[in-house]
Amino acid sequence: MNITYNDLRQIKHQLPTGSISRIANELKVTEQTVRNYFGAQKYAEGDVVGVHREPGTSGGVVHLEDDKILNLAIKILNQQN
Repeated sequence: MNITYNDLRQIKHQLPTGSISRIANELKVTEQTVRNYFGAQKYAEGDVVGVHREPGTSGGVVHLEDDKILNLAIKILNQQN
């Protein structure tokens, strides 16, 4: 799946408080791994596998090989609305 970096960050910023923890717990990964997925870069404290960034407009394109984190974030946003 491809998404612009700006769109990915916008989804992260719309998440309600506690969502990063909820995603991490449901997927059994660290909270820092979830933050790294959305653009943070603290790889010593969390992993990101299958995320590739290419420069370009709107912050560039992010190719997500595994969209589980993104899908869960969208599910949380849909539940909020």
